[in-house]
Amino acid sequence: MKVPAMLMAELRRLTSSGMSRLALVALMIVPVLYGGLYLWANQDPYGRLDQVPVALVVADEGAVVDGETTAYGDRVAENLIDSGAFDWRRMDAAEAETALDKGEVDFAVTIPTDFSAALASAGGEQPHQATLILATNDANNYLATTIGSQAIEKIRSSVAELVGEQAARQLLDGLADARSGFATAADGASQLASGTVTAADGATQLADGAAQLDSGTAELASGTATLADGAAQAASGASQLSSGASQVAAGVSTLDGYADEAATAAQSVVDTLPQTRAAIAAQLVTLGLAQSEIDDILARLDPLGTRITEANTTVQSAAGQIDALASGAAQVSSGAAQLAAGTSQVASGAASAASGSAALHTGAAALSTGARSLDDGLAQLVSGADQLQSGLEDGVTQIPASDAELRGDQAATISDPVAIESKNVAAANDYGAGLAPFFAALAGWIGIYALFLIVKPISRRAVTALHSPFRVTLAGWLTPAVLGGVQMVALFGVLALALGFSFANPLATLGIMVLASFVYAAIILALNVWLGSVGQFLGLVLMVLQLVTAGGTFPWQTLPAPLAALHHVLPMGYVVDAMRQLMYGGDLARISGDVTVLLTWMLGALVVAAIGVTRMTHRRTLRDLAPSLMG
Repeated sequence: MKVPAMLMAELRRLTSSGMSRLALVALMIVPVLYGGLYLWANQDPYGRLDQVPVALVVADEGAVVDGETTAYGDRVAENLIDSGAFDWRRMDAAEAETALDKGEVDFAVTIPTDFSAALASAGGEQPHQATLILATNDANNYLATTIGSQAIEKIRSSVAELVGEQAARQLLDGLADARSGFATAADGASQLASGTVTAADGATQLADGAAQLDSGTAELASGTATLADGAAQAASGASQLSSGASQVAAGVSTLDGYADEAATAAQSVVDTLPQTRAAIAAQLVTLGLAQSEIDDILARLDPLGTRITEANTTVQSAAGQIDALASGAAQVSSGAAQLAAGTSQVASGAASAASGSAALHTGAAALSTGARSLDDGLAQLVSGADQLQSGLEDGVTQIPASDAELRGDQAATISDPVAIESKNVAAANDYGAGLAPFFAALAGWIGIYALFLIVKPISRRAVTALHSPFRVTLAGWLTPAVLGGVQMVALFGVLALALGFSFANPLATLGIMVLASFVYAAIILALNVWLGSVGQFLGLVLMVLQLVTAGGTFPWQTLPAPLAALHHVLPMGYVVDAMRQLMYGGDLARISGDVTVLLTWMLGALVVAAIGVTRMTHRRTLRDLAPSLMG
């Protein structure tokens, strides 16, 4: 019996009755149902997140920023609702808690009361982070928790970008103001430098003058000390002079009294001379003298009267002189007293002047020292002013000039400095397309596994009739392989037509799917040949192992080491890799390696199955020679 005949005989057996045909059809559509329905359900879940209900609680009380009340919480809430990323439902805290407990929302996001205050605290004395509160309930859906964690991280990033842009704008505005201030300060520093040069010249002159003043005050102090000594001596002499003048004035005053009395007496005598002459003449007449004798006597007495008159004149003149002398003596006495008082004051002033000139000399010395220090300090100030001017001018050049529009662009860049530009060497269109290689490969195994529930791995009648283990093995493999290939064609049609997945290399992708079905058929055939029903069970175990190690969802590098080692051995991982390269337009050079591994598994499994068939031909029983019609 030839291989095609054995293949047709098996197919006739599988379609011999209505129930067998129904069972065959049911098993044939298992991969389509598994792969098609699963991928349909998960074709684009992230594109329908806007249908996921999420509670949004805004308890923010706002804060005063730059003199204005700002409610960042309301702004964030408005942005979230406008984004339409989820089915946001604004609630209060109690409503959100109840809705989350009852499963009416998948998670809840709360913006607390101090949200704005915390964001505004960055510029204050007690900066602290703002908080967003995520509440989840894994009893509703665990993946909803994962999605919520990712969502709140995006919210945090957007809030950080918003606040960062405002902070950067304030910083840039401040730098612009600082630049203007630096320019003004640079001009002022230039004037300061010029002024300090002039001040330094003046300080030099001041130091020279202070040195001269110090020298002059030293001489002044010495002179005023000598003057004080002389003034003290003059004061002493003036005091003695005043005392003597007072005594002279007193004596002259007494003499003036005597002189006045003498003058009065002399004048009285002169005034009585005529009466005295007449009395003498009368007395002579009484005595009986002749007139001639009387005249002669009077003539002799008249010179005496003349001398008395002259003496009176002398006395009166002397009395006048004595009066003048008394007046002068009084004036001299008064002047001497004033001189004594004045010289005493001069002596006191000279002493004070001596003390002041000494203090002046001390101050002048200190002034000279300070002037020299000032001169040195101003020299340093000139150098520092030059450096200040240079530094301010450098600062102005280092702060770029900007306008409001440029600062706005700069603030946006600072707040969000990194833009993500995705460049995908081989891109899946959506989530479902990303999972398609894995679930197609898994569906192929499930389909072959199901087929072996009704397909006989090896016909015992063929083993008895034929002496070629290879032909028996080939015939036992071809039936499930061909049926599995049909399953893969049907599944490919569902992926391409019903689900609308795109394929960069559609025919090659279909070829890999069919090849995978052939490989799986060979493996499960070998297990059934050697172990029978136990082998069929091991086929299920092997499917579970490959479900874990194929790297269809998470990267295989995340697997524990033993499972990662199995990834490099078991065939399903190579099927997934080959389908990804062909479906997404990846590296076609990798296909040859994947195909080589798959062909190695297929040929190796067929060889193992053939060895098992060979073993069967050497151990025949009566049952083998006369098998039942179902066997």
